[in-house]
Amino acid sequence: MFTIVSMLLKVMKQIRIVGGLYLAVCFAGFSQAQEPITKRGHAGDFHKMQQQMLEKIRRDAILTSAETGRRVLDKKVMQAMSDVARHKFVSEAYAEYSYENRPLPIGQGQTISQPFIVALMTDFLELEKTHKVLEVGTGSGYQAAVLAVLSGQVYSIEIIPELGKSAASRLKELGYGNVEVTIGDGYRGRPELAPFDAIIVTAAADKIPPPLIEQLKPGGRMMIPVGPQHKVQQLTLVEKNSQGEISVREVLPVSFVPLTGEH
Repeated sequence: MFTIVSMLLKVMKQIRIVGGLYLAVCFAGFSQAQEPITKRGHAGDFHKMQQQMLEKIRRDAILTSAETGRRVLDKKVMQAMSDVARHKFVSEAYAEYSYENRPLPIGQGQTISQPFIVALMTDFLELEKTHKVLEVGTGSGYQAAVLAVLSGQVYSIEIIPELGKSAASRLKELGYGNVEVTIGDGYRGRPELAPFDAIIVTAAADKIPPPLIEQLKPGGRMMIPVGPQHKVQQLTLVEKNSQGEISVREVLPVSFVPLTGEH
C-alpha cells in the first residue's frame, strides 16, 4: 500500500532536505491531499467523524509546531471546531467527506478550507467575545461560523454573489445571528466599520492589502496567506501594536485559491 510514510521517505531520499520548513510543507501537503478519502456512513456517524477530525487537527498542530510555535491549540478554538457542524457547510454530495482533514469543493471554483488550517488561523487571532472581526472570503460560511462562536460580531465579505447569498442564508438558518455577509471586493475591507480587532483573509494575496492594514485596530491581529497564485504561499500573521507599528511573521507554507477583485 502506498502510504504517507513511504511517500515521505521516498521524497526525502530524492531531495535530501531535512529542514523544519520542508517537513512542514510535506506534512501539510500530505494531510491535505494524500490521505485516502474513505466513504462514510450516514448522518448518525457525523459525531464520530467530527471527533476523528479533531484528533487530526491535534496531530497536525504537533507536526507543524516547529514552524508555528503552537504545539497545542487553544481549548476555546478546539471547542468551536467541535461546535460547528462542518457537514452543513458543504453540498449533500460531499457531506460524507465533510470531516476529512482536507479542503472540499463548494462550487464556483472555490473550496472550504482544511479544518486544521481553519483552526490554526483562528487560533492565531486570539479572539475574545468582545471582538469585532472582518473576514475576507465568506465561501460557504464555515470559517465565519467558527469565528462567530468565539467573537462578538463577524463582518464577512464575499466577491462571488452566488456564494455570498447562499452563505448568508445558511448562517441565518443555523442561528449564527452575529454574522453579517455582504457582497463585494474584500481587498478594500469595510472602512465604514473599522477598526477591527481581528481580520482573516481566506484567499491568497500577492501582498498584504494596505486597506486591511489600515482597518486593523491597534493591538489587533490579521491572518492572511501571501504569495503567488497556484504556488506555495506563506500563511502570515500581521500584528499592529498600540503605537500603530506593524510586524509581520510567516507562519507556515500553505496553498489557497487566489484573492480576486480589482486591485
